[in-house]
Amino acid sequence: MAGFAQRAPGLAAASDTLTDGTNTLIITKAEIVLREIELNQQEAANCDVEPAGCEDVEFGPVVVDLPLGRGAQQQFSVEIPPGTYRAIEFEIHKVSSDDPATLRQQYPYLVDQSIRVQGTYNGQPFTFLTDLNVEQTLLFNPLLVVTDTTTATNVTILVSLAAWFVGPDHKLRDPATGNKGGVNESMIKENIKQSMEAFEDHDFDGQSDP
Repeated sequence: MAGFAQRAPGLAAASDTLTDGTNTLIITKAEIVLREIELNQQEAANCDVEPAGCEDVEFGPVVVDLPLGRGAQQQFSVEIPPGTYRAIEFEIHKVSSDDPATLRQQYPYLVDQSIRVQGTYNGQPFTFLTDLNVEQTLLFNPLLVVTDTTTATNVTILVSLAAWFVGPDHKLRDPATGNKGGVNESMIKENIKQSMEAFEDHDFDGQSDP
């Protein structure tokens, strides 16, 4: 039902390798923790009348392994009741004691972290970690419509992954400088907040359906 794709606007991209003409960033793995993922229906005139039309679809937490190449990769599947959905909402949230023990045991390196990215910057290995906690609301345009006859639909969350590590001068930054206390921590966190959009994507090619 839902997948993720990535893009790199303003940069030369070949799979997971990015360059600004001077610096080269190679991303080999990127993981993000999402919870309280909700598909929100349009408000109905009267939520007490059946069908209510005001109930949301909610699930999570999940650890998403962001794809590095072209197209989208399916990450999870849920049953969606018929309705018209206006947005998908979720929290980017660090793994904490509130999360299931199985999640903490499976991803011990994400305890107290919400995102981990690994790779090389100008040939030097890096690990980027952040404890970013933020709510995201991504509006569907056009609206996502599920009917009684809909057999399946796909939603893609497009993540401009490479844009996380780009400065105001459009030059790449060393992801390691975005770790806690780093000179680019605030900038990279803000880039992450601005890097996502969502849309219906029947063929999972990472592009909005016409």
